[in-house]
Amino acid sequence: MKACIHRGTQEIGGTCVEIESQGKRVVLDIGQPLDATDPEELPLYPIPGFDRPDPSLLGVIISHPHLDHYGLAYRLPKETLFLIGQSAENILRAATPFVPTNAHFDQVRYLEDRTPITLPPFTITPYLMDHSAYDAYAILVEADGTAVFYSGDVRAHGRKAALFHKLLRKPPERVNVLLLEGTTLGRPDVPSLTETALEARFVELFHQTSGMPLVWCSGQNIDRIVTIFKACRKAKRQLILDLYTAHILQATGNSSIPHADWEGISVFLPQTQKRQIMRKQMFALAKGFNPWRIYPEDLANAASHSVMLFRPSMIRDMEDAQCLEGACLICSVWPGYLQDASGQRLLTWAAEHGLPRTQCHTSGHASVDDLVKLRKAFPSAPVVPIHTEWPERFGALFGNVRQRADGEWWDVERLPEGPLT
Repeated sequence: MKACIHRGTQEIGGTCVEIESQGKRVVLDIGQPLDATDPEELPLYPIPGFDRPDPSLLGVIISHPHLDHYGLAYRLPKETLFLIGQSAENILRAATPFVPTNAHFDQVRYLEDRTPITLPPFTITPYLMDHSAYDAYAILVEADGTAVFYSGDVRAHGRKAALFHKLLRKPPERVNVLLLEGTTLGRPDVPSLTETALEARFVELFHQTSGMPLVWCSGQNIDRIVTIFKACRKAKRQLILDLYTAHILQATGNSSIPHADWEGISVFLPQTQKRQIMRKQMFALAKGFNPWRIYPEDLANAASHSVMLFRPSMIRDMEDAQCLEGACLICSVWPGYLQDASGQRLLTWAAEHGLPRTQCHTSGHASVDDLVKLRKAFPSAPVVPIHTEWPERFGALFGNVRQRADGEWWDVERLPEGPLT
């Protein structure tokens, strides 16, 4: 078995790994680089089956529904077989009318936790993991008596942290290569806040705010929405979801997470989403949420006992509703988003309206300490850095590191016979 990281050895995002055995191939992720402005202008990786169908490409595995891991999938031939979690695919399909995901898979097999999929000569086993993306997997690929374990994007401080610890207790045996993400290696080595700790902080902020807290949060960060809803209940406030987020929550198919029909939840339709619904004639979708709608003229009166799930595109809606008295802005996103044009406009707007701003966020990626723990679960496997801007730090942290270059093919070497150390 041979492997090639086409992109990701020196950067975060844009991940794409090709694995070959006996003339057959599978691909792990086909991400859009974080700095891409127009994905149509990006050259596709030189992988047979990407520009036209090729029977030697058996499948493309999407580890989780973040753009930097699936964003170029729409450019592959419609005959391509994709392997993805069912809830992840549902989320991407639900998001398509509202955001330019371009995610549509004609040929699909669903990933299920620790359930092997056979595509001879490969056996592919997904491991459900804790991450800020819902339905995220690490992936084990086996062939020719060798095995590659791809961490995907992973953390150990979210609401599914038990999955991380389960992997530490029961990792796959005799792994020959560990493809390990290192997103946080260049950040300060401080413990990551848990979602439970964030929940307590949100409760404090909600109690301190006389008007309506505006919480900027990704509609696909399901863990965070659960955290915010729990905080709302403790602070005795209703949570106002935008229709897009309500639709995403519904698409998960998980009855244990907040939904529009739960007590303490209302649904608001911002103008930007309303225009998309009218343009694409998705009237049935909008009508389905009518029983739980809250309208612009109701927001001012509801402000003191509500929390609004917010995004920069909703600025005009908040102004028109005249619901900003006593409000605050809580940013529950990666701080880097505040540096781009949209983030800067938001900060300027908040300052102009006298809205106090607070950052209340935790990473979707494992801390350095947790990455070390994950590495120790595979003591005999060489580590290959991926999804990182700091591959040079891997050696001191993890030991037995084989740094690779983008586009470099290398053999997956067999482990020595005998017991593992």
